[in-house]
Amino acid sequence: MSASAAKPAQGITDKDIAEAATKADHMPTAPATLAEIPELMPERSVDPRILRTRKLLQQALVKLMEKKEFDAISVQDIAEEATINRATFYDHYPDKFALLECTVGSRFNELLAERGISFNGSCSSALKAFIIGVCDFIASTQLPCCERPGQLEPHMESAIIAVVRRMLLDGIEKHPSNQPITPQMIATTASWAIYGAAREWAQTPNRPPSTDIVETILTLVSPVLALAETTPLGH
Repeated sequence: MSASAAKPAQGITDKDIAEAATKADHMPTAPATLAEIPELMPERSVDPRILRTRKLLQQALVKLMEKKEFDAISVQDIAEEATINRATFYDHYPDKFALLECTVGSRFNELLAERGISFNGSCSSALKAFIIGVCDFIASTQLPCCERPGQLEPHMESAIIAVVRRMLLDGIEKHPSNQPITPQMIATTASWAIYGAAREWAQTPNRPPSTDIVETILTLVSPVLALAETTPLGH
């Protein structure tokens, strides 16, 4: 083996190795899905200390992203900004990507709550308001833009879809049906459809207001949600 081949991989530092080791020590055996994150489940009673620590971490990430690229931010940077130790970070999130997803999901959840938006599974006007909320959030992003937005898109997508799916599923399950397709399958399909249509609208040059596109998205999504209904969606 040549001398050059024996060198560590370019770009990997002792700090990276130490951080990876700490992460491995604190990685949960079965990480919670985004929809199970405490701050996205307001109906559950959660220890305020847990929510407070998570909020500190989310605020720290957003503040750091105002100053540098996401890929240049380390877990240690986030922990220091939040004034906690790195081990505590891993008690709450497996990595910075999970923190990003939860930050986006929490902010989207807050937007819906501020507007008083919910979906009970049977009201088309509530569904319209819900879709407008998705469109407006995607258009505004709610996080500082970076030079390479493609790195963030998969995590933002995952976060938004998780919140949309949970709210749709909550509404669908309020009206039990004997349809052969499960509520979970319907909610998952509809959430991807809503997100995909809203994202396409958000990327359209000179796009119309979200209040104008909502009828188009509703036309696309209603047949899917109708599979869970004994009667069509109505006002």
